[in-house]
Amino acid sequence: MALRTLITRKVGMTSTIDENGVVKAVTLLSFNEHTVISVKNTEKDGYAAIQVGTETAKKMNKSIIGHVKNSKVMPKIIREFRLKDDSENLTNVGDKLSADVFSIGDLVDVSGLNKGKGWAGTIKRHNFKRGRKTHGGRSYRRVGSIGSMYPQHVFKGKKMPGQMGHVQTTVKNLKVALIDTDLNVIGVYGAVPGPKKAILMVKGVK
Repeated sequence: MALRTLITRKVGMTSTIDENGVVKAVTLLSFNEHTVISVKNTEKDGYAAIQVGTETAKKMNKSIIGHVKNSKVMPKIIREFRLKDDSENLTNVGDKLSADVFSIGDLVDVSGLNKGKGWAGTIKRHNFKRGRKTHGGRSYRRVGSIGSMYPQHVFKGKKMPGQMGHVQTTVKNLKVALIDTDLNVIGVYGAVPGPKKAILMVKGVK
């Protein structure tokens, strides 16, 4: 199967002992059966992609209901995955996908929104150094100078206080530790972005 990507939710973390007797952290991710709701091709849409839906929505607006009508499901979460070309697509609308696209030991990239930390200063947000507290120093956790007289404005991207976290993050090359199709759980070694119940994309590394 060409599409080696799952839409999952973060369950939590546990630990396991590998074959060498080393205790390793494992993140558990739950998944539901995926349904292909739309297939896009280069000739008609200008690019190749597959739209996949999972979970069940209680209410949907008319435009989404019309969009997913052919797949005969009412997905709560819909994601689109780009393909390099039409030849990579081996699925049709209504096809089901599950965790059997992965095997134990596979390498995957896990993407999602990381935890929001709220408004944070430069020491917490950018690892700035604290000002001295002796010899007359009065600037402890202040930003300090953000520019000189020229060019009379602050450059975009200047490291300053602001919203920390809640941004798209990808952790690469995590190894699949376990796959349980009965409980609909997949486990990966290491930590992944986001709080519990966060929606995460698990993509196989080619």
